[in-house]
Amino acid sequence: MAAPLASALSMPGMMPTSVGAKSGIARPQTPQEKARTAAQEFEAVFLNTMFSEMFTGIDGEGPFGGGAGNGVWRSFLTDEYAKSFARAGGIGLADDVYRTLLAQQEAIAAPRAAPATATP
Repeated sequence: MAAPLASALSMPGMMPTSVGAKSGIARPQTPQEKARTAAQEFEAVFLNTMFSEMFTGIDGEGPFGGGAGNGVWRSFLTDEYAKSFARAGGIGLADDVYRTLLAQQEAIAAPRAAPATATP
């Protein structure tokens, strides 16, 4: 089952899409949308690490009741906290990462866009 999915995702022209809020039609993501998504995901990973460290010293009953599954459920919780915080604006890290990604994309595109001058 995984092989058809993997081959479908690797087909030419298959790009990540976003769904328009009003139309409901999927469209290819722009480079800016991809950069924003990557920046938010980066911030979520950073926040997840921070939240995980914050919870390492907490043992006992708490909301998970202790026991063997405590670590697993706590990791799910910290992951969702991190994603939620990042979507809500986070700590501002995603904005800086987004600006840096756009600047790098522009720097790479600038030499390509410069017209070639002929020398006599």
